Amino acid sequence: RLQVVESGGGTVQAGGSLRLSCVVSKSSPEDYCVGWFRQLPGKERKEREGVATIYTGGGVLYYGASVKGRFTISQDNGKNTLALQMNSLKPEDTATYYCVAEVGTSCPLIREYYNNWGQGTQVTVSA
Repeated sequence: RLQVVESGGGTVQAGGSLRLSCVVSKSSPEDYCVGWFRQLPGKERKEREGVATIYTGGGVLYYGASVKGRFTISQDNGKNTLALQMNSLKPEDTATYYCVAEVGTSCPLIREYYNNWGQGTQVTVSA
């Protein structure tokens, strides 16, 4: 079983940076998929989009097209923590960001793949 808790977020002006963090609690030593999704304003839960995912065992890393080159996902396996560094933020990045985790190796940017979600943290980018 995996449990995730996010922190960070807030309000920033366009062009600024924010960093999100996620702590993963797990009951087994196996590697797993972990990452970030977001829900844009006015969108439904089923429309949450993948931002970035990574396999803790290495070799798998994906970014959503809208954030590639601006966001960086990183992990500290020793502490089971995950970070999302968001640079060059745009107003269209405004969303609730969710940390996700799932046992597996493919780690796709597909919402249905992940059964373990955090409570979400709000990121607001002003123009």
